[in-house]
Amino acid sequence: MPDLLKHPFGAHGKVHQITPQSAGWRYVGFDLYRLRAGETVADVTGQDEIILVMVEGKAKIHAAGKNWGELGERMNVFEKTPPHCLYVPNDSDWTLETTTDATIAVCKAPGKSGHEARRIGPDGITLTQRGEGSNARHINNIAMENEDYCDSLLVTEVFTPAGNWSSYPSHRHDEDDFPRITYLEETYYHRLNPADGFGIQRVYTDDLSLNETMAVHDHDVVCVPRGHHPCGAPHGFEMYYLNVMAGPRRAWRFVAAPNLEHLMK
Repeated sequence: MPDLLKHPFGAHGKVHQITPQSAGWRYVGFDLYRLRAGETVADVTGQDEIILVMVEGKAKIHAAGKNWGELGERMNVFEKTPPHCLYVPNDSDWTLETTTDATIAVCKAPGKSGHEARRIGPDGITLTQRGEGSNARHINNIAMENEDYCDSLLVTEVFTPAGNWSSYPSHRHDEDDFPRITYLEETYYHRLNPADGFGIQRVYTDDLSLNETMAVHDHDVVCVPRGHHPCGAPHGFEMYYLNVMAGPRRAWRFVAAPNLEHLMK
């Protein structure tokens, strides 16, 4: 199995390029650009649909035959304001030119020509708490199941306070047995505040045939092909992650780890 923990290639340009082939799975792709003001990126979607997420900074974007103007508002992801995003269907092209320094995620999954290009956020995205106590975290849903914006993609942002756990109680979505559980591959793009901090992510199956525990740093990506995948933010370090999920069905159904089922209540 390919390594689950992906470090950025560098600090400028395209710093991540995760494909189904490199990840050893079938559906999810993820690119990340860290650009300076005035730089340009152009690409085609091919068989994939994409969501461009303005993680930080601003850019002028032209996609799917339309000028979408300047997208972006927050200059630091830990401002926690709603992101500006753009959905672009398969068989389209897109170009962006940064107007400030910017961090831009390209979330990818198979497209089926079922949805038109559209802006997503900031309107309609509200920071919402999930969990309580040391399991509390805050969610910006970009395109989850209730948002009928995409053919395959499920995308969300999560902010985990220092000292708290997230993606917890441990759960998995690695079987195609709807409505009990759905098969969804998943990437976690991590950020830490302060940036020299670290977090912890474990990826494991019930039988421990997969059992990896990783220290994650600013701009790392973790691939979750199967199993449970909780995260921890040590005291003193706030954690952000951008989740990208996709599988044969655009639905998020999961099963808790047997020894933690009682916590789901």
